[in-house]
Amino acid sequence: MSERQAPSKSEVMSYLRERRNWGRWGDMGSAGAINLIDAPKRLEAVSLVKNGRTVSLSRPFPVEPRTENPRPAQHFMSVMERPHGGGAAMDYYGVYYHGTATTHIDALCHVWDSGGMWDGKSPDEILTFSGGTYATVDAWSDGILTRGVMLDVPRHRGYPYVTLDTPVHGWELEDIAKAQGVEIRPGDAVMVYSGREAYAADNGGNWAGGDSRPGLHASCLKFVRDNDISILGWDMMDASPNEYDIPWTVHGVIFAYGVALLDNSLLEPLANACAEECRHEFMLTINPLNVIGGTGSPVNPIAVF
Repeated sequence: MSERQAPSKSEVMSYLRERRNWGRWGDMGSAGAINLIDAPKRLEAVSLVKNGRTVSLSRPFPVEPRTENPRPAQHFMSVMERPHGGGAAMDYYGVYYHGTATTHIDALCHVWDSGGMWDGKSPDEILTFSGGTYATVDAWSDGILTRGVMLDVPRHRGYPYVTLDTPVHGWELEDIAKAQGVEIRPGDAVMVYSGREAYAADNGGNWAGGDSRPGLHASCLKFVRDNDISILGWDMMDASPNEYDIPWTVHGVIFAYGVALLDNSLLEPLANACAEECRHEFMLTINPLNVIGGTGSPVNPIAVF
């Protein structure tokens, strides 16, 4: 296969079957590729902090219904009085966070295909009404701190956003890293910016609807595995529909490689900050909610320069 030619279905299936990380981390397998973030990796990330500038990668809590937000989050307020003229405000949050609106991290029990779940587990054995029993988000309850790398697709292409006809390919991510002068290292969290806000502005305010959305091509599976990254963050997700008649393309990094996904990241401010700072690496912190058995968690990731 030429590096500039989309892989065949058999090649994509080989990425998902023959290059699995199943069993790689033994008794620590529930945490998946986050195991690549050891103490030296965290210290490497800390060493990148030079001026203390922080950038949030989280979108606002999505309470407004939209095409890409068919199940809006809930935010209700209550106000109570206290004796002697005081008072208190309290609120309720409710969110069905998986999907295309809320910034969240996917645990490794979130998706699977006909070959099984992460680490060869069966969903029938792992998933219960009250939560999962393996590869759940509480495996990361100590928090995640690692080196983050931004790959800016629009700036590289000279076009404001990725389209349905121009998905992001794995070899393009390699080209972008080289052009930006940044090396991808094991355990890195790689953020792929595709121009979601600009795309939505030109498409009725929405970036995804039904089964159709721009994003990353299945060829990016090889990029993720070759570079041994721990987390893939993106503003757009898998390009959909895919031409391979498989349930998951790039989301397959979850059950094949044990890689966490940072879905619906807000990456335009980070891309701008990287351009202003003249560097594409930073310290990244992600602190999921400690939900026992959870399939993921809403998060507010922070990049620190």
